[in-house]
Amino acid sequence: MNRRHFLKTTLAAGTAVWLPQLAWADDAPAAQRLVVVMLRGAVDGLSIVVPYSEAPYYAMRPSIAIARPGSADGALDLDGRFGLHPALASVLPLWQAGQLAFVPACGSPDPTRSHFDAQDYLETGTPGNKRTADGWMNRLFAELPPAGSTSFEAVSLSAVLPRIFSGDKAVANVPLGRDAGKPMAMDKPEINAAFDRMYAGAGTLGAAYREGRESREHVLADLNSDPVSPEAAVADHGALPPDGFALDAHQLATLVRRNPGMRLAFAQLGGWDTHVNQGAAKGQLANRLKPLGDGLATLARELGPEWDRTVVVVMSEFGRTARQNGTGGTDHGHGNVLWVLGGRVNGGRFYGDWPGLADAQLHEGRDLAVTVDFRSVLGAVCRQHLRLPPQALATVFPDAPKPAPGLDQLLRA
Repeated sequence: MNRRHFLKTTLAAGTAVWLPQLAWADDAPAAQRLVVVMLRGAVDGLSIVVPYSEAPYYAMRPSIAIARPGSADGALDLDGRFGLHPALASVLPLWQAGQLAFVPACGSPDPTRSHFDAQDYLETGTPGNKRTADGWMNRLFAELPPAGSTSFEAVSLSAVLPRIFSGDKAVANVPLGRDAGKPMAMDKPEINAAFDRMYAGAGTLGAAYREGRESREHVLADLNSDPVSPEAAVADHGALPPDGFALDAHQLATLVRRNPGMRLAFAQLGGWDTHVNQGAAKGQLANRLKPLGDGLATLARELGPEWDRTVVVVMSEFGRTARQNGTGGTDHGHGNVLWVLGGRVNGGRFYGDWPGLADAQLHEGRDLAVTVDFRSVLGAVCRQHLRLPPQALATVFPDAPKPAPGLDQLLRA
């Protein structure tokens, strides 16, 4: 590593990028792995996978519906009934390659509309039970056989260990590049001035310093230019918005390639609580979805051969109302869409039963109904991909429902 690269990246992204606490283990045996991406704040699944063949969708969303395929800024057709939000164009090739599947009308059987409770249930894997002490990914970690001589097998890409990884098993906590917004010693005026004097020359190292400082200033400006409402801050539970998620995905791919025995990883993205000015093909939600899709596409591309040993699940605590509200947004709902990606995913298709959007089909007359319990999908991934036996699966997801029809074919052999 040359000094120019070190200096620029340290200034732009923070020293945590370099992960000094982790030792590389290139000789560790390769493992099947699960990556969970949690969208905190309740993303609008009806804008991600657009039911453009249903007239009620457009009647209930006069200003925020995604137009039908073939229209200006229209959805990207998936199967003649559903389309993909145009901001997610970067993941369309994964669908077309059969490496991306969606489970619409998926969610928790618990009807809560509280972000705090719903996220807790999603992370403990025990909907309706507030007494669960640990997270389901920690229980899963305890049930997996050791992967070998890797330096770590489970990692949370966050500054604080999330509920989903709480428990007896030790998990590496690695804040990645987007923690650049956190103050560094370099940001103190007196230290900044000292570095300015030190690198005031016109040499290449001075140029690298100035370039890095400018990059960091841009990062800080970007992070501070989008104020978050108090309610959204609670809904995000400390998760950063997806801007720059591609950088996190790149760094995660690097970790996996250098530590092939890594079994589990978790990332969290905030900014999905779109009560006001949600937008349609463009606007607030679209500006969140594009970096999310770009990050997932980056991860798939940069994992290379490891993509065939990786399954990525994207989930959110609940969906949003079928009808838009009076401020051009959507409120807390029920059913949502869950994503499953990976080299062995039997994708290019939908799983589960679609309940429809007619008034009589809506949950409590306002939300997409839940027809697939989220634990049914996660259980299918654990069983087919991680080879978890039935007794271990029952420990990870106690009282989980029977698998939904079709999910036994979620992954290719």
